[in-house]
Order: sequence, then C-alpha cells, then structure tokens
Amino acid sequence: MATTDIDVLIVGAGAAGMMAAIEAGRRGRRVRIVDHARAPGEKIRISGGGRCNFTNLGCGPHAFLGENPRFATSALKRFTQQDFIRRVDQAGIAWHEKTLGQLFCDDSARQIIRMLTDQMREAGVILSLGVSVDGVTRAGPGFEVALSDGGQLRCASLILATGGKSIPKMGATGWAYETARALGLRVTDTRPALVPLTFEPGFLETWSDLSGVAVEADVSHQAPGDARRTGRPRGTTRFREGLLFTHRGLSGPSILQISSYWREGEAITVDLMPGTAALDWLKGLRPTDGRRNVTTVLSRALPQRVAERVVRNTGLTGKLADLSDRTLGQLADQLNRWAITPVGSEGYRTAEVTLGGVDTAELDQSTMAARRVPGLYVIGEAVDITGWLGGYNFQWAWSSGWAAGQVA
Repeated sequence: MATTDIDVLIVGAGAAGMMAAIEAGRRGRRVRIVDHARAPGEKIRISGGGRCNFTNLGCGPHAFLGENPRFATSALKRFTQQDFIRRVDQAGIAWHEKTLGQLFCDDSARQIIRMLTDQMREAGVILSLGVSVDGVTRAGPGFEVALSDGGQLRCASLILATGGKSIPKMGATGWAYETARALGLRVTDTRPALVPLTFEPGFLETWSDLSGVAVEADVSHQAPGDARRTGRPRGTTRFREGLLFTHRGLSGPSILQISSYWREGEAITVDLMPGTAALDWLKGLRPTDGRRNVTTVLSRALPQRVAERVVRNTGLTGKLADLSDRTLGQLADQLNRWAITPVGSEGYRTAEVTLGGVDTAELDQSTMAARRVPGLYVIGEAVDITGWLGGYNFQWAWSSGWAAGQVA
C-alpha cells in the first residue's frame, strides 16, 4: 500500500488529542487523528456522572503532581480555564458550578464531545476510529507509521495523546509510554491515582457493613522526607471533602485526592468532625445533654450508624455526664485523629488517572515537544503531570493539547 504524506498524526482522540487536532488544523496543517476506540472522547463521556467536570475555576500549578509539577505552568497560563469556558459558551453549552470551583455541563458530557468533533471537522481534521498504530519508526526529519487498517503514513509531527493506564475496560493501555521509551524518552514510574483505597481484613470486619454511608471528612497524609523524589510535596497534604465507606475500604473525593499522595506502608489520618475540636464539643454539651447516651449525642454530628460504630470501637458505654475527660479524649482522638494504614488501592480498574508518565525533563514546557526527538510531542495524561480531582486533569488536557497544536 502506498504511503500517505500528512503534516500531523495524533494518536488518541481524547480531550488532549482533539484539542491539539483543532489547533493544528486551524493553522492549515494536514491533520489526522486515530483512535482504537469506536467513539471519540470516551473518558469525557463518562466523566462527572455523564455531565463532564470540564475544568475548575481555581486551576493552577498548585493542583498538580509530578517530579516537576511547575512544568505545567506555561501551558496552563497560555490556555486557561477561562479560555476553555469561552469556547463552551460560544458553543451554546449551558454549565454550572458545583463545590470547589468545579464546572459541569447542565445537560450532557456529549455536548463537549460534539463541540470538539464539530471544531475538528471545521478545521479539516480527518478522524479515524477503530484504528490503532502497529508501528512507529523515524524517517528522516519525520516518522513512518503503520496502522492496523493496513495504511501507511509519513508525518512531519507525531503527537502521543493516548493517556495512561486508568480504566482499562475502556481500552486504556500504556502505549504512549512504550512508544516514548522506544523513541528514546525517559518515562517515570506510573501508578493508579484518584483511586479508592483498600484495607486489611480486620478493618473490613469493623467498617465494611457501613458500605454506602458517606460523611464529610478531612483526610491528611504526611509525606516522608524523600517525597520530592517521587513527585510529592514535603509536609502534610490534606483534603476536606466527602468520604465514603465501601465494602473494600474507603472512597469518596477526599480519599481519591489523598490516594495520589499516599504510598504503600504509609498511614493517612481522618478527621470525621472537620473544623470541630471533638473533645471541647463533647465537654461543652455536658451541661445540657449530660443525661443522654454518648452515641445519641454524637449522632448530632455524624450519621447514626457511624456514631454507633465509633463509640463501640472505643469501648465506651453510658451517659455523657458519666464519662471522664480522659475517656472523652480517647473518643475525640478517634473522631479528629483516626490514623489508619491502607494496604493498597483498587488499581487501574477504577483509577481516574495515571500518576507518572513521560518525564517532563524530556519536553519543552511551552510546546510539549520532545527535546531530543524533533517532531515528537507528548500531551495530556501521558505526561508526568497529574491533577487533583475536580476538572484539573481536563484543563491540563486542553492546555497541553492547545500548546502542541500551535506548533506541531
């Protein structure tokens, strides 16, 4: 089969890949984007409960992890959350803000996909679905690429936009990492992130029957002294959001957030009454509620079943007025400083993103171009840049894709 010459080949029709395709196509480049999936933007489609948490008003470098999270600064400043919001508004997509600056479509995530595919079509981009890449080789200043449909392409620019390993049931693989390595780029260690944490059998015997119960919690993690080597900030990281008990351990936004910082063998600390000093609160209720059972009192601040379990775990019985300050202090520790050690996570099966990826030292922060491989670009989740839960990873996809699309 004859080889077709194009300017830009993008592998991966997700958020980052489609954004790069739009921008390169608008510059008059001959662009083709391929994806082995049957539909574009599958992660967009399922995100945010089907409404797509497409960005965050507070997006900035502070909300990202990696060996060098500051790498994200340039792209995030050049194409901001406000820039993407303007595109959403121009497309007539209604949206709303939830908690913590998170923006969602009023209707469906499919509206974001439709916006992107319409803009690709207008820019002259060729979209090929159900097509994967069988091989990539250097060919002079560009690349020769063999496709699964038998096609052969020669391109001046190749953009890796296939994301990471998270949610393999949707076809996620480590293809971008493998291809980057084969072309001479360093890839940092990868692991599941924004993922529920699992616990040992003793913990589950005590807590798993609360599966489905949610509370507001402050979850924190103390990084060891060498954490910077693994892309984690030193000191304590904490998130105050919902916590969900599951049959395998703990989930909910606060746990997903802290999972990106946690490593095997390390503890996390859960505050079940964030913003309240539990000991002072309990002592303050003695004059008015001293004759009440301590579980009844505690259920004012926590779901009844959680209150019962916390009291039972501390071995307390009786009325609030009958409990000494020392005894109440033991209960308060369980409430404000519940230290637990997960044994693992639920893995890539349920992880929202992959932590780690192509080393940012290999890439130009303004263009996402590989420094040592002319014509190669890496964007989105495939890069060692991982955002918090809440629209940050989508903004990184839009920003990094936009940056590559300006020059590829």
